[in-house]
Amino acid sequence: MPRLNEEQLVALFHEPRTAYSFTDEPVTDEQLRRIQELTFYGPSAFNSQPLRITWIKSPEARERLISYLVDGNKPKAESAPMIALLSADHGWVEKADTFNPRSAEFIKGYYADENLAKPTADLNAHVQAGYFITAIRALGLDAGPMTGADFEGLKKEFLAGTNEQPFLVVNIGHGLPAGYDRPVRFSHEDVTRSV
Repeated sequence: MPRLNEEQLVALFHEPRTAYSFTDEPVTDEQLRRIQELTFYGPSAFNSQPLRITWIKSPEARERLISYLVDGNKPKAESAPMIALLSADHGWVEKADTFNPRSAEFIKGYYADENLAKPTADLNAHVQAGYFITAIRALGLDAGPMTGADFEGLKKEFLAGTNEQPFLVVNIGHGLPAGYDRPVRFSHEDVTRSV
């Protein structure tokens, strides 16, 4: 039995578009809290939950963040009522006693090598980022994820002294309608195989 009916599936997956400009309607702190909560119900290896979210709220922080975006992304961020900087916590293993007490000793031993720990953090934070965008859409908001940025600069600017590595900027708000048709999506036959 499907968890969502066809109308709800269309509303969550078919109708939302990547937002490039937004209305002035604000995003509330309660909506931000709910986005985080829903995002963290998504799966991650060992329940590690390495995604970290920096809400860019103040005008001063917004200016600082926008200065690290490629020129084409700056107007998109300027129009968004809320911006999130997503990062992966490369120190996730240290929190094993909290997120997975049953397997904490194994996690701490196996992932003591940062050559294993860092890519695991990155991969799972990226999975969580997909849930982050889906949560935004499920709550009736629109998302504009962007990778065109100086992420090393953003790390120094916002995350210095942490184990976090930023990888995605997401504009959030009520998006204005796109002025063009949705680009083609690949079909089932285009991107799958059976073996």
